[in-house]
Amino acid sequence: MTSNKREKSLIVIQLSGGNDYLNTVVPYGEGKYYDSRTTVNIPQNRVIPVTDKLGFNPSMGPIKALWDENKVAVINGIGYENPNRSHFRSMDIWHTAEPDIIGKEGWLGRAIRDMDPLGENVLTGINFGRGLPRALACPGVSVASVGDLETYGLFPDVQDEELRMFTLEAFSKMYGGAAGRDPVMDLLGQTGKDALQGADILRTAPGMYSSSVEYAPDSLAQNVKSISQVFHANLGTKVLYTQHGPFDTHSGELLSHAKLWNEVSGAIGSLMEDLKEHGTEDDATILVFSEFGRRIKDNGSGSDHGSGGGAFIIGGAVNGGMYGEYPSLAEAEQIEGDLRSNNDFRSVYTNIVEDWLELDAAPIVNGQFEKFDIFKS
Repeated sequence: MTSNKREKSLIVIQLSGGNDYLNTVVPYGEGKYYDSRTTVNIPQNRVIPVTDKLGFNPSMGPIKALWDENKVAVINGIGYENPNRSHFRSMDIWHTAEPDIIGKEGWLGRAIRDMDPLGENVLTGINFGRGLPRALACPGVSVASVGDLETYGLFPDVQDEELRMFTLEAFSKMYGGAAGRDPVMDLLGQTGKDALQGADILRTAPGMYSSSVEYAPDSLAQNVKSISQVFHANLGTKVLYTQHGPFDTHSGELLSHAKLWNEVSGAIGSLMEDLKEHGTEDDATILVFSEFGRRIKDNGSGSDHGSGGGAFIIGGAVNGGMYGEYPSLAEAEQIEGDLRSNNDFRSVYTNIVEDWLELDAAPIVNGQFEKFDIFKS
């Protein structure tokens, strides 16, 4: 094992579509769970027990192994007041940390701005996958979005090297003109120059990486492998983001949810093995979250949009265990047939921002929130 200690980084895995928390952290010791989930349930003999009342989905074996090493923190009943069951609005709330108004900045975009206020490193934040999650969007903050690290770059389809260099030079001149033409053109110019610089640096990452860990061929595992390559290239990247899904399991849930969690657990297990091999498992923390949970009662073959979900914080610097009370399934405690959240998601953000990234949390998460003792001192 080599040792290559670096600054702390945050890896985010977004479970898009609304992960079924009840079938992820399963209350197998609660009769009301089986009364409510007459079809879409995890039988007691298939649950992976972690306490005498709660257990993991049977597809979460690699995460259970990390749990046994005290590297997995489960945050129960996470959400916000007045839950919104729209994918788009609820995800926007999580991305901007603004439950009451339409936010203009992503919470991680604000964090990146605080970590690199002068914008000196265009690779402080990177998204692995298509598009740019709102969590990373913030005026004046450059974030690279990488679809495939192996082919990443500008004009990668131009095979002739001389033609490609000519095209790149023209692109550079187009974005490198005189400043002050107008604000829009200045922004486009800076974006273009940042893209050029970021692409040039990122192309070196795969060649700097060596590992005996074999990642699965699914899209999440390959994105997580790219995350490891960039993280271990020591490019100063502090936030590495990707997403997986769809977890919108209205029908056929038992098979699709098991497949998804097999992929998520496998990717996280491989990443943690990779970090351990490189002696860096104390330098990266993984946040796994989804925009909401599912309803308590199943619909016959799946589950519909609900509230009161769960999140995971995983890493070598984590104090593993259950955090927060598991929401009650009693009808008197429900919100229109949904789990009532016990913990504001911004409390977890505060933990990460203050205790891991070592930044002032209040302006990033839009307020002050109580936090757990999730990280080792």
